[in-house]
Amino acid sequence: MNSKPRVVVAMSGGVDSSVAAALLVEQGYDVIGMMMRLWSEDCGDGGANRCCTPGQMADARRIADQLGIPFYVIDTQDVFRGSIVQFFIDRYAAGDTPNPCLECNRHIRFEWLLNHALAMKADFLATGHYARVQRDADGTTRLLKGLDDAKDQSYVLSVLTQDKLRHAMFPVGDYAKPVVREMAAKFNLPVAQKHDSQDLCFLADGDYRRFLAEHALQAIQPGPIVTRDGRELGQHTGLPHYTVGQRKGLAISAPEPLYVLEADPARNALIVGTLDELGRRSLIAGRVNWTSGDVPDAPFRAEVKIRYKARPAPATVTPGGPDRVQVTFDAPLRDITPGQGAVFYDGDVCLGGGIIAQAL
Repeated sequence: MNSKPRVVVAMSGGVDSSVAAALLVEQGYDVIGMMMRLWSEDCGDGGANRCCTPGQMADARRIADQLGIPFYVIDTQDVFRGSIVQFFIDRYAAGDTPNPCLECNRHIRFEWLLNHALAMKADFLATGHYARVQRDADGTTRLLKGLDDAKDQSYVLSVLTQDKLRHAMFPVGDYAKPVVREMAAKFNLPVAQKHDSQDLCFLADGDYRRFLAEHALQAIQPGPIVTRDGRELGQHTGLPHYTVGQRKGLAISAPEPLYVLEADPARNALIVGTLDELGRRSLIAGRVNWTSGDVPDAPFRAEVKIRYKARPAPATVTPGGPDRVQVTFDAPLRDITPGQGAVFYDGDVCLGGGIIAQAL
């Protein structure tokens, strides 16, 4: 009789979640495979979209059969469309540059899917993320970076609370990606050399500008390109077409290179300036989650990532209430972007993070 806990594995048909399932089976857990059918665009030309394709479902089911575990597909299209895709549209319309993966982990994987797992009397939900959890003697569960720094995904898991972390397992977080592929081959999994999945999985072609033009035309309105002192230099084609720090594609003339400094949705204006104007030392972040569950009562030092692929930068984090902080960097950063996550680290420990509301 199996004495180990029951674990639901979020399977996608990819190499990481497949190896996660295989490792858990090898370790003797009572494993159940579960795949979410998420909303995504119909290509319209007979081609498959990039999310939850029939081929991906077939791969996940084939691997579950090979591992001898039950496998279920749950229809998550409506809740995903309403909470993630609409969020993506709304935030772009408001002038932000959102990271939907943060919201997906907050509301879909570790809420919707976790609740399904718990309803099946599972003790844990496992995913193929490159991160780790450390369960301390006092009952606290810490979120740690994955050992493969190049693949670390703790940034997009910084939204997890203690209640969610206690039920989380990340079996591949202790390995580098090449080792995970080697293990897939050792387990004789047919997905060992399968390409990694991409972000914005609900887009048919990866082109978010085309998607917004079709689904949020009100956010794609031409407007003025102006300097901070109010000089108009040209016209932009829609604020979502530009990102902070962008230089190319502005179609304006100036005696020195100009960069996107920020968007002003209230005026539908794109603010540009010189490289010296681009760097910012501080930001305000809201919707802050503290992974330990404890809100710091004083400023503290941390390394802070302002994008998923950004290098952590040394900073002082000053709490301004339970879910708001000001982050002041030791040196200016050139691409602080509202809508992205600001995630705080103490070495390998992910302390939490929030959503950038304003660069100062």
